[in-house]
Amino acid sequence: MTLHVRRSSIMLTCVILTLAAYQEASGQICRPASERTGEVGCWITTTTEMGRLPAGSIYWHLDTYPTRLEAEAAKGPRGSVVESFGKIWLLTIDAEGWRPSGGQRVAEIGPLPVQPAVAYSAQYMEAIFTPGMTAPAHTHSGPEAWYTLSGETCLETPDGKMIGRAGGSHVIVPGGPPMHLTATGTETRRALVLILHDSAQAPTTPAPQWMPKGLCTAK
Repeated sequence: MTLHVRRSSIMLTCVILTLAAYQEASGQICRPASERTGEVGCWITTTTEMGRLPAGSIYWHLDTYPTRLEAEAAKGPRGSVVESFGKIWLLTIDAEGWRPSGGQRVAEIGPLPVQPAVAYSAQYMEAIFTPGMTAPAHTHSGPEAWYTLSGETCLETPDGKMIGRAGGSHVIVPGGPPMHLTATGTETRRALVLILHDSAQAPTTPAPQWMPKGLCTAK
């Protein structure tokens, strides 16, 4: 009986240590900017509640401003102002063709695959990955999109892989399916990232049960 209890205790300890190690790894997906200790990583800059979105096609609008004061003045109800990569950004979720007052238009990314009955929140991140860095398998409760300023990223899902690179097509991934991200190429990846998630759910959930095929590292 004592031996059985001891074995059970050892097994339980192993499970706890394994879960703790996985939680530490999954925490590397993205962390709050307040916990930042270096440049490299994925850092959450802000989260803004959107509520239900307007009818029709929804896009992510990216504009820059000379000062934060000007960006705040131009911000609408679905806008967020962040300072990232040495610039002041007004990031807005709104209908196709929406424009703020002033500023410089950088990109309009969409349409984003959203549901009309869902209340959304926009989580924005600054991602800096050196070539070869990965994010563990995970899912999102809404679409994810990137605006890549430099470098290249490969994203594998059960449907295949997508490549996002500076100056190329924008990556948009619907919420739900698992994904695994790898920084590819030879240049450091720098990107603004949006997760437009269901406000009633976590934006990101680890997906350890899904094993990618290694499409992003295959030669």
